[in-house]
Amino acid sequence: MKYDFTHFTDELSKIKCTLNNSQLEQFELYYDMLIEKNKVMNLTAITDFDEVIEKHFLDSLFLCHTLDLNAEKNIIDVGTGAGFPGIPLKIAFPQLKITLLDSLNKRVGFLNEVIEALELKDIEAVHGRAEDFARDKEHRAAYDICVSRAVANLSTLSEYCLPFVKMGGCFVSYKSGECESEVADAKSAIYLLGGKLNKIEQFGYSDNHRSFVIIDKVMNTSNKYPRKAGLPSKKPL
Repeated sequence: MKYDFTHFTDELSKIKCTLNNSQLEQFELYYDMLIEKNKVMNLTAITDFDEVIEKHFLDSLFLCHTLDLNAEKNIIDVGTGAGFPGIPLKIAFPQLKITLLDSLNKRVGFLNEVIEALELKDIEAVHGRAEDFARDKEHRAAYDICVSRAVANLSTLSEYCLPFVKMGGCFVSYKSGECESEVADAKSAIYLLGGKLNKIEQFGYSDNHRSFVIIDKVMNTSNKYPRKAGLPSKKPL
């Protein structure tokens, strides 16, 4: 291989996540495709191999430090962008069934190219807004886990994401660093949407710090949520 994955595999071993050569080749091809496509469309500001490993690949996979991902689970990645965390999770845990949702059709096109090139199964990339998609009977309350690395207020993200989660499932928001005050501000919104804060798990690796906010789905989300497109971000609950 032309890239050194030693740091990647060493960091993953600390959380008991192991990858075979085929999976490492998939990560290598994913990186090459990301960098090549990034020349013609804005997918990521991070392009250096070591930084992509740290801030995209490892960051995506550290979810397995928080949740057991070894079972067959149905996951939706809301606002997936260039495929994070959904595609790294699919590569590392092939039994997961994953839906990648993004509002920009060009990004969805790229994700479909990656899915085909990496020969990934039981994963689809779909174009749409969370506010609209969460009202679709096929997707509402249909997922064991909803994940999102999208940069948005937690109240707003909860309105986007909790409607996708089935009872007994959870929504996991990837947050950076300290987020306790943001979580506290979002508690009433989480309750309104049928969620209950389980825990905030903080995790540090190298010079990076990640907080996973885990919200359990304990009640059905009212049919009035999510509100129409734009409102969750303009007027958070």
